[in-house]
Amino acid sequence: MEIIDVIKEDQVLDCTGLLCPMPIVKTSKAMKELQAGQVLKMIATDAGSPPDIEAWSRQTGNELLRSTTENDKFVFFLKKN
Repeated sequence: MEIIDVIKEDQVLDCTGLLCPMPIVKTSKAMKELQAGQVLKMIATDAGSPPDIEAWSRQTGNELLRSTTENDKFVFFLKKN
């Protein structure tokens, strides 16, 4: 039996239906409002989101804790540095 760590998000950002670059733009804005160590859960449907979020995470230093797919939606957990 696989045990998955539960990540408790501090804020949820739903970018369902938005196309690039809006999920990144909104994620960037939402992350600015968080305190260091807080976690943002971002949900997107744009197929370009996974590589975009990975690149954004590397560029900004904010940590991508988890990236999963649930019901045709991409779900990301990002921790503010």
